[in-house]
Amino acid sequence: MQLIRDLKTRAVTTGGSVATIGNFDGVHRGHQAILEKLQDRSRELGLPSMVVAFEPTANEFFLGSHAPARLTNFREKFCQIEKIGVDRFVCLPFNQALATMHAETFVEDTLITRLHIRHLTTGDDFHFGKDRKGDYELLKSMGADLGFNVENTGSVVINEERVSSSSIRSYLAEGRLDLAEHLLGRVYSMSGRVIQGDRRGRLIGFPTANVPIKRRFSPVSGVFAVKVMIENSVEEYGVANVGYRPTVAGTRTQIEVHIFNFSQNIYGKHLTIFFCKKIRAEKKFNSLEQLKNQIQLDSESAKEYFRIAA
Repeated sequence: MQLIRDLKTRAVTTGGSVATIGNFDGVHRGHQAILEKLQDRSRELGLPSMVVAFEPTANEFFLGSHAPARLTNFREKFCQIEKIGVDRFVCLPFNQALATMHAETFVEDTLITRLHIRHLTTGDDFHFGKDRKGDYELLKSMGADLGFNVENTGSVVINEERVSSSSIRSYLAEGRLDLAEHLLGRVYSMSGRVIQGDRRGRLIGFPTANVPIKRRFSPVSGVFAVKVMIENSVEEYGVANVGYRPTVAGTRTQIEVHIFNFSQNIYGKHLTIFFCKKIRAEKKFNSLEQLKNQIQLDSESAKEYFRIAA
């Protein structure tokens, strides 16, 4: 999938395209329905498919520290969309100019002049432009004049619940990973490269791989039974803590993963951590010995969940 970040200096296409626009946070089953429809139209019209998204998200731009936690960082989102077979990913900077741009101007200057859109697929709650005044009805009206078609996929409802990123965030925060998985269509995961830690885990007999969360806030917190994919090939089992690490006076949220029966050097390796079961909330212990004893119990719980011999 081609990544395009600069519409001013890089040609996207001059022959037309089929596109969709949105945050696609989580790339959940509702998003997947939009992207599958996008791919259908791309094949029917013989035009490249295109996803248009924004960095940072509109919520992050307007709400700052009050923005909801991201389900997927940029890389995770890109990889999930790439799996569906989309041809191009256009990432536009969400800045003051874009925030104050009228919806009609965005359609004319960005969608038509720069992206040459011939068909646009949207979700049921899509809004854009200054004061969120752009919507499906405006697109349909402008499409009739400017020569592009607009299609609304409607909501995806599973067991009488509309699939949404906000619902998934709530389930993850509550530790209800099975319900989040049902709406996502996959086990929830986060990924990143292993960085140098303080080696305290090794000193107490539980070495950990330390992975930054690469987003402002984590949608999960606590201790989990996890599967770990190393460089998209080797899968291992382990236990992970996501949080500030209050026992050792941690100051930033990160993932610490103890991989069972594993001793390889994986600094700099890319890990994908799949959150399978929440074991407990993060807590502060009075000593490293208490922390060591608790990690032993957590590991036993995770091994029992995965049916691994202790």
